[in-house]
Amino acid sequence: MPPMSEEDLAWFKSTFRPIPRPQLPEDAIEYSLYLLSSDPAPATTDTVVQTRSRLQEVQKSASELIRDILKDYIWQRDPFNLEIAKDNDITYLRGRTNFGDSIEDEWVIVFLLRELTRKHKDLWVRVVDSDGEFLLIEAAGSLPAWLEPEVADYRVWINNGHLVIIQPKQDRKRVTEKISLDDFMRIAMHETGRLLRSPSIEEEAFYRLRNYPKQIEENLHCALVSIPRKVAYLVHKKSSYISPAVEAFYTRDPISLRTLRASSKQDLLFSPDDLVTVSVRFTRVGYAQLRSQDFPTPASWAQSLPPQMDGEAYTRAESGMKVSCGFEMLLSDPQNQDKPIVREMKLLLEDLDTGDERLPTTEEIKHSWSLQQDDEGWLDISFEDLDRELKGKASETQGSGAFGNSSAQENLQRIVARFEEFLKDDSANFDGVNLFDSDTDDEADEDGLSSEDEEDENLKFDKEEYMKLMRDMTGGNSGIDLRSQLKSARAKGRIEELDSSDDDSHEIEELTRQMEAELRPTGVLNHNRREAARNPTDARDKGKRRTEAEESDDESSLNINLAKNLLESFQSQAGMPGPASNILGMMGMRMPQDDRK
Repeated sequence: MPPMSEEDLAWFKSTFRPIPRPQLPEDAIEYSLYLLSSDPAPATTDTVVQTRSRLQEVQKSASELIRDILKDYIWQRDPFNLEIAKDNDITYLRGRTNFGDSIEDEWVIVFLLRELTRKHKDLWVRVVDSDGEFLLIEAAGSLPAWLEPEVADYRVWINNGHLVIIQPKQDRKRVTEKISLDDFMRIAMHETGRLLRSPSIEEEAFYRLRNYPKQIEENLHCALVSIPRKVAYLVHKKSSYISPAVEAFYTRDPISLRTLRASSKQDLLFSPDDLVTVSVRFTRVGYAQLRSQDFPTPASWAQSLPPQMDGEAYTRAESGMKVSCGFEMLLSDPQNQDKPIVREMKLLLEDLDTGDERLPTTEEIKHSWSLQQDDEGWLDISFEDLDRELKGKASETQGSGAFGNSSAQENLQRIVARFEEFLKDDSANFDGVNLFDSDTDDEADEDGLSSEDEEDENLKFDKEEYMKLMRDMTGGNSGIDLRSQLKSARAKGRIEELDSSDDDSHEIEELTRQMEAELRPTGVLNHNRREAARNPTDARDKGKRRTEAEESDDESSLNINLAKNLLESFQSQAGMPGPASNILGMMGMRMPQDDRK
């Protein structure tokens, strides 16, 4: 094949469009880790091997951190993971974690990555989720004016335990420059003056990590449940098995529920014949999902949940039934057969069947296993509790894991404080607080006013005149119509926008006449149309008389029709707030309630 000419090559490049990278799911976080040396050497075989060796050291450090800090921690869905990857001749570490409904898992990962950068000083970490650079969202109140979401990609990094932001080349209020990964690497190694390390921004961005690693323990909950001995064996072997089981129960569908309709207990993998009460460790989100579900008891479990059970025993039995059904659906559903964790559990069950492993005895469970039961007060939140938290008056009787803990209290108070700042900010609008100043290149008019300022200057609203107009139209002065009121207001100079020119006023009056001429044949302007429908003969006679006097009383009928429509609108509210009552209330008119049956 002959080589392509320069023109053909240029045409081919112009038509080529790279495949867009798929967006992250809403419940996933993605992280990338790069090693940047202060003395970058040309890429050779030795440097590539050395880079991979250093990245393997980072992986080892991550495993040590997980073992030390996250001992017995349970992830809601996917765990933290790092793998070596190569992209555009750049070797780095990457990982993606689906955290489900547990937002705390996302911040646990951010904490791990920050600790990794403290151990490896030349490690630069970028974390994003479906919102993009979500660390900027946490620090929105402290960001510089130029840092908008459109130019934030590859500008936010974690290095040596600190948050680093890549600044633009020139100090401007509005920045359109976007940077790539190659740009970041060049700036980080050769233009260190553009690296912004702001303590105030960092404090806001890492605010959720202020109580870590101690707060990690509060993400878990231990509860006593009555479950089959086989389920207890699996959970004791590996506590993380509980998360996929709860997930299977929480996201169940008609296909996965088929296995629970077995005709006898012997057809189930986990028969409710041999139940034991053990302590199971859940994630808080998972336990809340389990308890909040209204799940009818399967026929095979009916005898295990008799109605005469007391409250505490019934709660343990019901929770155990839901856990067991989750394991049953997880291992029986065809769509789960290729999952590694399902294969692991099936191998353990096979070892029990072959006799390589044995089930724990009741004595072993009683004397060797933990029977921890945590307080469930955090599940019950009343309005009084929320109000007390917002005021910083948490109950002294609440435990550390209850709703009144210091972390929840600080988060609530911080949210309320920010909302109050937003309400007090006069520059706030529908787009939020005025964090970004207007473009300095906007041209002003000769009188010093911009186009928006000039528009606001021309629009003047006289509240007293508006109230007077509304009172007159609703019967306060039925002999004067809207056109005459507009003429009067224009003569007094109170509505200046309508007085821009005589031509405009004539156009408005002409338009009003045309609208009345079109609406009059339809009967909309006839306030006696209901009476006419009941008495057609009288209506014809009255119609003749009204035709003769149409010009004299047409204007007053408009006012009466408007008042009637207002009253009908008020009646249709049935005592509830609505537009009619709001308008009448602004005019000082308090309407009585319509008590007619």
